[in-house]
Amino acid sequence: MSKVIMKLDELSCPSCMAKIEGALSGTKGVTSAKVLFNASKAKAEFDDSQVSADELVAKVESLGYAVQSSKVKEI
Repeated sequence: MSKVIMKLDELSCPSCMAKIEGALSGTKGVTSAKVLFNASKAKAEFDDSQVSADELVAKVESLGYAVQSSKVKEI
């Protein structure tokens, strides 16, 4: 299992948080996803044989949220 932490541009509402969590959680290979509203961070744990951190970043960006590329950390 791998983990990724993404620093997002400021989230404007709790529904944004739910939208991102839902999209990440619904991605094949993701075992858990959590968005920290006040910290503007998204965290995901995933099976890197099924999905990559770059694909998860792209998923968040496809929803219209900017991910600060210098602040993506894969663990």
